[in-house]
Amino acid sequence: MSTFKAVRVSQDAGKASSALVDATLDEIDAGEVVIAARYSSINYKDALAVTGRGRIMTRFPCIAGIDVAGVVEASSDARFRPGDEVFVQGFGLGVSHDGGFSERVRVPADWVIPVPPGMSLLDAGTIGVAGFTAALAIHLLEHNGLTPDSGKVLVNGATGGCGSIGIDMLARRGYHVVAFTGKAESRGYLKDLGAAEVWLRSDVELGRKPLEKSQFAGALDSVGGEQLSWLTRSMQENGVIGAFGNAGGADLATSVFPFILRGVRLIGVNSNAPMAVRQQVWARIASDLKPRNLARVGFPIAIGQVIEHCELSIAGRVQGRAIVHYD
Repeated sequence: MSTFKAVRVSQDAGKASSALVDATLDEIDAGEVVIAARYSSINYKDALAVTGRGRIMTRFPCIAGIDVAGVVEASSDARFRPGDEVFVQGFGLGVSHDGGFSERVRVPADWVIPVPPGMSLLDAGTIGVAGFTAALAIHLLEHNGLTPDSGKVLVNGATGGCGSIGIDMLARRGYHVVAFTGKAESRGYLKDLGAAEVWLRSDVELGRKPLEKSQFAGALDSVGGEQLSWLTRSMQENGVIGAFGNAGGADLATSVFPFILRGVRLIGVNSNAPMAVRQQVWARIASDLKPRNLARVGFPIAIGQVIEHCELSIAGRVQGRAIVHYD
């Protein structure tokens, strides 16, 4: 049987380690659909899993990668035929089921989504879980009353995958976007994506008051910790925050005052949404939320570079999204 390359994470004495291995279909998890991978992206969750810095995987060994886009190679489910362009994100992929950092991926048919009309396979692969999460956050904020006329929208963790694509999507919708970052060298990149303003964390005093200056109508936050705490205190009346990350810490130190005096809403955003919600949001990603600058956000790497780039991601040394291109 022919082999293919994959990034497998193993555990020994409680310590995880990753390696590029040769695998066969007999060795990977079962499913009705076999996908020949074309693209997969490195998400922060992937970086935590591959480097062993976070408790992401629920079993070992397991192939990493929480999203993949590719072409159906074989299917025992009538909904999919060889040659169909599809993608998979979340569910148990790369966590409890062999994942997307692999030249061949086999998954349950219920996890598979056809690439929407108007989008390329590379678009879907570049957007991946990060872009879907940003779109879901915007979708939820808008269902809670946010409009381009509401005021400024801050994007925290602006140079990451979620932040970069979120800026692009918000700008397309006509929002005044404030990119919040620790990387002064990324000003031009963030402006090119559509940010109206770029704020450096080093220039902002986060403060300790129960309520800070009212500044933002909305926010996307992939950082958590002290910065999310500051955001809750810095929103306008009826401001809305979509929270989906903890790169800056898992603790939240705030008070009830933003919520009871300004009506601030803090909305949790979980990318493992029901399939009906996924389909609805992906339809928007292919239309009114379609990013205009994906070529600026995504940069190609080979599967042999995945482990290295996961380390760079953990170190905060990545701008945009590393996209694995499979031959």
